[in-house]
Amino acid sequence: MLPLVRSRRNTPSLFDDFFGSNFWNDIYEKSGFKATPGVNVYEGKDNFEIEVAAPGLEKKDFHIDVKENVLTVSSEKKEEKEKKEGNKVVFSEFNYASFSRSFQLPDGIDVNKISASHQNGVLKVTLPKREEYIEKAPRMIEIS
Repeated sequence: MLPLVRSRRNTPSLFDDFFGSNFWNDIYEKSGFKATPGVNVYEGKDNFEIEVAAPGLEKKDFHIDVKENVLTVSSEKKEEKEKKEGNKVVFSEFNYASFSRSFQLPDGIDVNKISASHQNGVLKVTLPKREEYIEKAPRMIEIS
């Protein structure tokens, strides 16, 4: 019979007592916090659309580029608290956020016509299909 060994993780700590055992899970999972923003990808008849959910970021915070048929959306934002003259900083939390998402573009994207817009915390990248890749309605052929 193996001896019962109590894992340190099963032992409550002062940290657990103060914050609760699910403190970090509550912050990172339940609050929706992610290291990279969520993405939706849609395909329409004439284009693809990529939506990037990035609340708190403005359009000037994003960088979008295409290289070798890979679209990269990235952002880097550093927010520093303003020091008030004559005051001593007692506590400060720096806010720094960055991410980078890359997407392999499917064949048939017209990279020269890619556009982007930003509204209400959502970045939308439109990837138009080249004319020859747009699905056309069937043509009726008359039998003679």
